[in-house]
Amino acid sequence: MWCYVYVLGCRDKDGVRTYVGWTTDIEARLRRHNAGRGAKSTRGRRWVLLYGERFATRNAAMSREWRLKRARALRREVAENLFGASDEDVPSS
Repeated sequence: MWCYVYVLGCRDKDGVRTYVGWTTDIEARLRRHNAGRGAKSTRGRRWVLLYGERFATRNAAMSREWRLKRARALRREVAENLFGASDEDVPSS
């Protein structure tokens, strides 16, 4: 079974936000996030898929997720390029 790491993005009243996670079904996971059944930090927002990667093992996906969650510069760049946000608009967490 394939595992996927994904980056979600949204624009809200506080600016642009990103969220990194892993799953075995990206489309179903995005639907759960948008239905308010995802991680607590994603509830109440309308998310779009910004990026996804496929991995053969859960361990590889979780390792990549861990690295992406710590890549603030990458999240800022993605938000700036896709949402037209400046660095000041992107929360640090």
